[in-house]
Formats: sequence, C-alpha cells, structure tokens
Amino acid sequence: MHGRKALVLALILAAAAQAGQVSGASALELTRQVVEFGPRTPGSAASRKLQSFIVQKLKESGWQAIEDPFTAQTPAGRVAMKNIIGLKKGSGSAALAVSGHYDTKRFPFRFVGANDAGSSTGLLLELARAMKDESFSHDIYLVFFDGEEAFGEWSDQDSLYGSRHLAAKWRADGTLARLKALINVDMIGDRDLKIVHEAYSSEPLRRLVWQIAAELGHGAHFLSQPFAIEDDHVPFLRNGVRALNLIDFEYGPDHSWWHTKEDTMDKLSPKSLEIVGRVVHEALRRLSR
Repeated sequence: MHGRKALVLALILAAAAQAGQVSGASALELTRQVVEFGPRTPGSAASRKLQSFIVQKLKESGWQAIEDPFTAQTPAGRVAMKNIIGLKKGSGSAALAVSGHYDTKRFPFRFVGANDAGSSTGLLLELARAMKDESFSHDIYLVFFDGEEAFGEWSDQDSLYGSRHLAAKWRADGTLARLKALINVDMIGDRDLKIVHEAYSSEPLRRLVWQIAAELGHGAHFLSQPFAIEDDHVPFLRNGVRALNLIDFEYGPDHSWWHTKEDTMDKLSPKSLEIVGRVVHEALRRLSR
C-alpha cells in the first residue's frame, strides 16, 4: 500500500510539472500533506512543524522564504505566532500579494481544517510551484498568515492577528506604499465552489478577477450577490491597499461543515482549487503588466 501511495503521488507531481499551470491535483495533494499535521493552532507543535514545511516548500520552488515571528496578546494570554512570506523579486519597484491563513481554530474536539485553512495553504504552495520559473515586473509576495482565527468570539481584538501585524509592519517599512493589490484566499477547496462577491473588497479589483473568471470559463463559480465577510484582507483595506477576498462561505448543507469535525479532505475537489488558482495566477499576470 505504501508503494502504491508513493506511485500515485509521483504521478500527481509529474502531471503538475507543466510550467506556468496551476494543477488542482497538486494543490489537493499539498493540502492533504498540510492537513496530516493535524490541528494547527497558533503556538502548537503541529503549527511549528507546518511552518518548517512551508519554508521548505517555498525554497524548493525557488522563492525567498521570510519568517515573521511576533507575539500576540489573546484571550488565552500571550501566544507566539509566525507569518511566513514567500518573495519572488520582480524587475520593477511595485509589489503584488496573494495571501491566506494556515492556522486552525481551537476546539475541544479534533479539528483538522481541510478547507479552513488547509485549502488556502495548499493553493499558495501550488502557486509557488507553478510560478517557479516565471518572471514578473512586480515583486510577488505569497503570504501565509498565522492567527486568523479568533480564540473566543470574533472581535476586532480577537481575530486576524497575523494580517493586522503584517499590515502595520509593512506600513512602517514602506512595503504597503509599493503594494498595488492583495488577493486573499480562504476556504476555496469546497467541491461545490461558490466564491462570494465579498462586499468589503476593492470593487475594481473584484471586477477584474470576475472578468478573468468569466474569460476562463469559470464565471458560474463567482457569485454576483454582495455578502460582507471580515477576513485577512481587511487590515490592508484599512491601510488604503486595494484588496480582495476570495472565499466560499457556503460549505456543506446550510453551511453545516464549517468549524466542525466534518471539515475533512473528502469534502474538497482538485477542480475547485485549480479554478481559483488559475484565476488568481492570471490576475497576477495582468496586474503585473
């Protein structure tokens, strides 16, 4: 069985090797590897192991891996957290970012978070692989946020720890002034893909991404009815950055799989990951012109 599993993995990675193409099969396999670390709550041993895995994968794909450790004051006390940033240098001075969180919410039960947030982590790693040999005029950042989830009830103080920290840091060091756009991905692996028209997001950036989705034949998966969701894009919006959140917030019947034991790998689809990945990849290409 072990040999068969290794053969299947080799075939998946071989199929994903086509330069410049995001592979849903590869993204799903990377998501599976992330989920195998188990619950990845901030400060946990599993989280630290995943951090090392992300750094390793970024380096394997030729990206500079930047570790951004910080300590957050939470309802559970002070917690060590770490954002991880992949950087591909461009030929100009402007920058673009794609982000997503890798932490899972704390629960008294075993919550492995396949969609939330295994899928965003797997897709970002797949984007790193797909763009390995690609050149851009802008710097490209792939940002893996820690601490997106609240420790208790969601509030401005108890949520978005990693993105709030990085937005402040990048404002202070001048990176925000160079950031042309940020696209955040969250819960994008659902086999019944329905990306929300997120109402807080930058409307010009949303229109561009929806146009690309339609051109690529995926418009049916990108909804038209506005629905507001606070996520890791919000701290950047508040700092004047054009930011967009791509999130599927209808997960299971009546959204019943979200933040439950049901958020497992069998609910995910390589096709959904590939759709979002290829749309985001094309958006980066156009924004970098």
